[in-house]
Amino acid sequence: MSDESDESLADRVEQWMVGQMPIIQMHGGTSVVREADPETGEVVVELGGTCSGCGISNITADNIRRDLIMDFEEVDDVTVRTASSGDNGASTVEGGRGGELKHETESANHF
Repeated sequence: MSDESDESLADRVEQWMVGQMPIIQMHGGTSVVREADPETGEVVVELGGTCSGCGISNITADNIRRDLIMDFEEVDDVTVRTASSGDNGASTVEGGRGGELKHETESANHF
């Protein structure tokens, strides 16, 4: 039965990543939930694609950590890994989420 709840939390975190972090996909990055354990409260997310070696991936990781802990009451500890820049992103992030690109109405003038 715990497998179902693990899947459920992982699925919900996957959905959350698509909705809350569309900037990752818009910039050619990928993300995958490696682990989501509702009993320990631990979630592991891996970023790949253009996130590897990106100068602001640490800021993205901090935002993911903070927001996941705030948005999911069963999540207490979030680890965000970034594939090393020597990797090809997509090969290290299995089935890196493509999803539909969502175009925000707000401008993304953060560069």
